Amino acid sequence: MTISMDALDEKLITLLRHDGRRSISDIAIDLDVSRATVRARIERLEKAGIIIGYTVILRADTVEAPVRGIMLIEVEGHASDRVVKALSGFPEVLEIHTTNGRWDLIVELSATSLPELDAILRRIRLISGITSSETNLLLNTPRSTRARL
Repeated sequence: MTISMDALDEKLITLLRHDGRRSISDIAIDLDVSRATVRARIERLEKAGIIIGYTVILRADTVEAPVRGIMLIEVEGHASDRVVKALSGFPEVLEIHTTNGRWDLIVELSATSLPELDAILRRIRLISGITSSETNLLLNTPRSTRARL
């Protein structure tokens, strides 16, 4: 089901992203609408698959793997699907993004130490189809709306 979102839906989602545990009454007050309107909007957004769940968001630097990095990867020819499949088998890989420009993939990694991150990078660089890479350490995450599971 595809639905169009209006300004009220966008404000509602913003409020929920900042505090998914807020009461419907509090949200209704902030949005200047009735509780029934908020409840109906949330149910509609959930049914449409726009809101797929609620979770706890942790500060990224408090999780078990305090060393995190972004690896930029260049892939030869049409090997992207194969490389993505191989990367998906690494538990240290948090996210994989395809992109355009100089790099074909952007991969977010986690590790418990710098030597562990180094070992992960060496294993990833051995994947057939990867022609070049560059890695940057993430030093701090002052704001994140993504959950760390």
